[in-house]
Amino acid sequence: MSLWKQALGAVPDHVWDRTNLQSLVLADNRLVELSDRVGELRALRTLDLGHNLLRQIPAALGELVGLSDFLYLHDNALKELPPSLGRLTRLRYLNISANEFERLPDAVTEMSGLLELRVTDNRLTTLPTTISKLTRLRELHLRNNSLTHLPEEIGSMV
Repeated sequence: MSLWKQALGAVPDHVWDRTNLQSLVLADNRLVELSDRVGELRALRTLDLGHNLLRQIPAALGELVGLSDFLYLHDNALKELPPSLGRLTRLRYLNISANEFERLPDAVTEMSGLLELRVTDNRLTTLPTTISKLTRLRELHLRNNSLTHLPEEIGSMV
């Protein structure tokens, strides 16, 4: 279901009743919050929440353990992610670019299925040593951060 660029301001309640959805695009809708009911969409494989005004993501998003293809959270105002997102171990692509992260959220390094991680245009100054837990990672995009050094453990990710 695509509700891209509809100026919604809030997600209509009927969306949460569509528990069979495999893809949900809510990008560019001026969303400031997301209902905990997002956790009921357990068939989702792709979720696009990019280009909104989100300052936080509900912990219920961690209930979407079947989320396997894409999670777009880029271009919001996020400073952290709930630890529950670490349960998204089947997720292959995560984009948290253009937010306000000063450090890589711990939940990200728990997403062991990631093949591509985009964290460009944030405020990172370093990466945690736990980045090495992402052994399947093939692409790591870090452009436009304030990185001063990389942990030695990043070398073991080949």
